[in-house]
Amino acid sequence: MKSKFSTAQLTKMALMTAFVSVASYIVIPLPFTTASITGQTLAVNLVALVLTPGETFFTMICYWLLGLVGAPVFAGGTSGPGKMFGPTGGYYIGFVVATVLIALLKGQKYDIKRYLLVMVLIGIPVINGMGCIWMKFAAGMTWKSAFAAAVLPFIPLDILKCVAAALIARPVQSAFYMMEDYSGNKKTRPPKAEV
Repeated sequence: MKSKFSTAQLTKMALMTAFVSVASYIVIPLPFTTASITGQTLAVNLVALVLTPGETFFTMICYWLLGLVGAPVFAGGTSGPGKMFGPTGGYYIGFVVATVLIALLKGQKYDIKRYLLVMVLIGIPVINGMGCIWMKFAAGMTWKSAFAAAVLPFIPLDILKCVAAALIARPVQSAFYMMEDYSGNKKTRPPKAEV
C-alpha cells in the first residue's frame, strides 16, 4: 500500500514533531495560573509556516498521540490524558486548529508581513481563546478569571514568539526545499520572498 506522503514529507513532519516536543521543555511557570509560558507557541507557529496544511495537521496529531500514550512531550515533559484533558488542555486543541488555519492562510510565498498578520490575528486568538474556554469549564472559573489566567499574561511574549517564528521560517523552508531536491521531488527552489 502506497503512503500518501513522500519520504521527504514524512521526514519534515517527523523533524517538526520532534521540534515541538523539544520546545515543550522550555517552561516558565507562573504563580497565578496553571498555564505556563512555554516554547510551544513558537514551535507550533513554525510548523504551520514551513509545512502544508495537510502536513501540519498530521504533525500536530502525531504530537498529540505521542503525549497521550505517555511520551513526555507536553509542557515541561509531562504526558498522558490527565494533562491533555486537564485545565490547560484547551491549548493543545488550539494548537491543532490554529496551525491548520495559519498553514491555509499564509500564502504560497514567503511574506513576513502576511505571516505575522496571520499568526497574531488568527493563531494567537485561537490558541489562547481555546485555552481560556477550556480552563473556564475544566477549572470552574469565571470568564474574567479564566481570561486573566489563560490569555492576558501570554499576549506580549506570544507576539515575540510569532516574530521569531516568521524569521526562522525562511531558512527552514530553504533547508526543506533542498531536502526535497535531493529526494527527487519536483520542487527545485524555495518560494520567493515578498517584501
